Amino acid sequence: MRHTITRLAAGTTALVLAAGTGAATYAVLADGGDTGPAVAGVGSAAAAQPVKDGALTIGEVYDRANPSVVEITVTTPAAAAGPMGSGSARAQGSGFVYDTTGHLVTNEHVVDGADSVRVRFANGRTYDATVVGTDPSTDLAVLKVDAPASALRPLALADSSRVDVGDVVVAIGSPFGLENSVTAGIVSALGRSMEAPNGYTINGSIQTDAAINHGNSGGPLLDLDGKVIGVNAQIASESGGNDGVGFAIPANTVKAIVTQLLESGSVQHAYLGVAVTTPSGTTEGAQLTEVRSGTPAANAGLRVGDVVTAVDGTRVSTPAELQTAIDAKHPGDRVIVDYVRNGAHHAVTVTLGTRPS
Repeated sequence: MRHTITRLAAGTTALVLAAGTGAATYAVLADGGDTGPAVAGVGSAAAAQPVKDGALTIGEVYDRANPSVVEITVTTPAAAAGPMGSGSARAQGSGFVYDTTGHLVTNEHVVDGADSVRVRFANGRTYDATVVGTDPSTDLAVLKVDAPASALRPLALADSSRVDVGDVVVAIGSPFGLENSVTAGIVSALGRSMEAPNGYTINGSIQTDAAINHGNSGGPLLDLDGKVIGVNAQIASESGGNDGVGFAIPANTVKAIVTQLLESGSVQHAYLGVAVTTPSGTTEGAQLTEVRSGTPAANAGLRVGDVVTAVDGTRVSTPAELQTAIDAKHPGDRVIVDYVRNGAHHAVTVTLGTRPS
């Protein structure tokens, strides 16, 4: 299994994909910027957390969810020695059943460049799968498998906006190819930012201390109701293995993206065309560090140094909030952007474009 580390987060800690290929670091919008909002720090072990009334035990969550979690084996083209000069490579990840028609959810980086995909269910049976659609901007992919109805037990998605720091969570997947492995921990922090495979930012990510390693990518992070609160995607690690800092794509993002992939096989994201950072001092908002030529922002007259403070009347306090506001829109939408330039307040109408790949 391959992984490439191309950027480093704070200090020397590498933020790497939990399976497959690629690397990531913190970013805002297209590139550059801050590390996201200040959030609660890493918590203690799951055993120290009280269980809510009516919640399942970790073992019960595993028993209910495990039949819905699959191991994904991907074959990709690779260079090889010899006169033919070509060969193949294999990588593994995880995924889970999304609906009763055979759709599965995993990470985009797990199936990127795949020549063939096979999935293994908990009962040991394997099936060929096809890629229905992928979205590199959120690192999500949908597969389709022709499996019997008895094998297709969908996992329900939770409302990830209701997740709290300290909630007990359960991860199921195939770390290092060890299928049907379960680990548990807590939600260590919320509102983290991850860099997607194509360089854009995934906001609102869930941080957990549940052990996540290479091969867990695409597998579910579950609450004690057995619902998916996120899709495991990345780890921060100096060693390349689990150091207790993992990240999952929130379930609300999963629901929105998978719905579009099932409808059309692709996803279009609204695009402003700027890179941003946190303003210096006590100023709130998102300061523009780059306005790309020919983009909606440039066409509307926005300039480097402007500090965006609101979008359509919704306050923008951080760079992450600006991206969240834009992500909630569609290409072609007209939005009113409030900003500060040289101490003076301004507003301009921007027609959003389509984010380039």
